[in-house]
Amino acid sequence: MSYIVVGISAHFHDSACCVLRDGVLVAAAQEERFTRRKHEHGIPKLALKFCLDAGGMSIADVDQVAYYEQPIKKLGRQIWTLFQKTPSWPEALTRLDPHRPGREIRTVLGYEGPISFVDHHQAHAASAYYYSGFREAAVLTVDGVGEWATTTYGHGRGACLETFESVDFPHSLGLFYSAITSYLGFDVNDGEYKVMGLAPYGRPAYADQVRNIIHMGRGGQYSLDARFFDFLDPDRIFTDDLSTLFGRAPRARGEQIEPFHCDVARSAQCAVEEVLLEKVRYLHHRTSSPQLCLAGGVALNCVANGRIAREGPFRQVFVQPAANDAGGCLGAAVIAQCQTRADLPLPGRLDDAFLGPRFHADDIAALISALGAKAHDYRHNEHALVAAVAERLAAGKVIGWFHGRMEFGPRALGARSILADPRLDGMRDRINALVKKRESFRPFAPAVLASRCSDHFDLDHDSPFMLETCQVRSPLPLPAITHVDNSARVQTVDITKSPRFGALLEAFDRLTGCPMLLNTSFNLNDEPIVCTPTDALLCFLRSTIDTLVLEDFVIDRDVLGPSTEMLFQRVGSMQAPPAISHRTYTLF
Repeated sequence: MSYIVVGISAHFHDSACCVLRDGVLVAAAQEERFTRRKHEHGIPKLALKFCLDAGGMSIADVDQVAYYEQPIKKLGRQIWTLFQKTPSWPEALTRLDPHRPGREIRTVLGYEGPISFVDHHQAHAASAYYYSGFREAAVLTVDGVGEWATTTYGHGRGACLETFESVDFPHSLGLFYSAITSYLGFDVNDGEYKVMGLAPYGRPAYADQVRNIIHMGRGGQYSLDARFFDFLDPDRIFTDDLSTLFGRAPRARGEQIEPFHCDVARSAQCAVEEVLLEKVRYLHHRTSSPQLCLAGGVALNCVANGRIAREGPFRQVFVQPAANDAGGCLGAAVIAQCQTRADLPLPGRLDDAFLGPRFHADDIAALISALGAKAHDYRHNEHALVAAVAERLAAGKVIGWFHGRMEFGPRALGARSILADPRLDGMRDRINALVKKRESFRPFAPAVLASRCSDHFDLDHDSPFMLETCQVRSPLPLPAITHVDNSARVQTVDITKSPRFGALLEAFDRLTGCPMLLNTSFNLNDEPIVCTPTDALLCFLRSTIDTLVLEDFVIDRDVLGPSTEMLFQRVGSMQAPPAISHRTYTLF
C-alpha cells in the first residue's frame, strides 16, 4: 500500500501544499492561484483538494501531514519580540496562537491522522537538497525569519541532511532587504523584486552607509545594527535612523522614483551579494562540496544567484523553483517521510515545475462555446497551432499562452505565460504599461532553447527555473529582454520536458532566426498568475493581450464580437480578483 504525505506551508505568506506518494512528488500548488488573493496566507484547503484529486486520492488516504515550521518555537521568538516593544496594531496579538496550524489541519482540512512539525529552515534546506538530485551537497538557506533562524549552513550526504550553524533573529539579510524595500516605497514580501530590478539603474553610492548596517562576523555570522529596524511596525519596518543615514525621507507609495532611490537600491543589492559571496565561500571551506543548494526567500534574488554561480567556489548550484515559503511544503513532506518511512526512495531531481492543474481541451471548448467567443480550433493538429502562434509573434503580437500543468513557484515557465518578440523596440514598455500594468523599470526575461542558449547569453549551464541572471552577448538586438546593465534572467527550455513550448520556440526561430521569446507571467499587476481557463479569459479581457491561446484554441482580440466583449465584461465584474493587501506582516 502506498505511503502518502502532505506537506503544508501556511499562515505567513504564499501558503501552499504538496503530495508525496512513496517518495514521488505527485502535485504541488499555491493557494493564491485558487483564491485569487496574491500571497494568500490561509490554510491551503483549495490547493490541497487539487493535489489530492491529481493523485486520485482523498484526505482519508493520507498517512501523514507535515507542517513547515515549529509553532511553539516561533511563539518564543514572537514573545521575545513583544518584550522589546508593544505592537501598534492590535490584531498582532491574535496571531500568537501556536495551536492554530494543527487545529486548522483538523477542522478545515478534515485530517485525523498524525501531524509532524518541521523546523522552518530545515524545511527550506530539504526543499533544495532532496530535490536537487545531488548525492552530496552544501546547503545554504537565507530568508527573513523562521522560528529564530534567518540563515543556516548545512551539509547533505545521502539521506542525511544536517545543519551545523545558523544566524538568528533579529540579524537577517532577508529582513534587511525588506526594510530597504519598505524605505523605497514598495510592499514588503512583494516588492523585493522591484528593488532588484531598480538596482542596475543606480550606483553603489551608499555602500559605506549600508556597511554601517550589516556587520560581518566570523564564520557564517553577520549582524544588523538594531537602531535602523522596527520589525513590529506593520506599515514600515525601519526607523527614522535609516532616513537619517541616507539623508532623505522614505519614498511614499506612488511617488516618483529618483536617481537617489536607484542608488539606495544598488547599494543594498551589492551589500547582499557581498555577504552571500563571503558566506558561500565559508560554507565551501566547511564542507568541501562541489555542489551547493540554495533555498529561502533570498534565494529568489536571481542577480545574487548569478554571481554565486559565476564567482563562488561551487561547480554546480541548484535552486528549486519555489525557494520561498511556498516551497517549504516540499521540504516538510520529505523530512516527514524520512522520519517515518526511511525505506522509501527519496525524490529525484526536480527537472520541471509543472506540478499544478491542467485542463482538458474538450472542457475548454465547452467554455468557449458558452461564451460565444470565436476561436480557431487546433485539436489534433499541434503543428498547425504552433505555426499559427509563431506567425502572430513574428508579426509583433502579444500572446497569452495557457498549456498543460500550471507551474509551482513565482515564475511562469511556459505553462501560464505572456509571450512576445524580444527583438522589438517598445515591446517591453508596451507590456509593462498596458498588459502587466506595472513599473516601467522592471525587466522581462527570455525563454531560450537550451541548445542555443550559449549563442546569445553568457551562460554555460541549464537554467530551467529562471533563477539567475547573466550577460547578454547575442548578435541579435534584444531590447525587450535586456536590462539596463546588459543582463537577462534566462530560462533555458528543454524540448523534451516542454514539448509544445519548445516547438513554439523552434517555429519562431525558423521564421525569425531568433530562438527565444520574451516570457513573463500570465497575470496583471497585484494578481496571482492565472490558474484556470476562466482566469486566463478574464486576464485577456482586462489587458491588451492580442491573442489568447487556451490549450488547442486560439482567440484573437480583433475578431471578438460586441456581444462576447459585453459577456466577458459582466463575468469580469462578478469575478474580479480581490485586491492585494498592502499591510506588511513580517514577523507575525
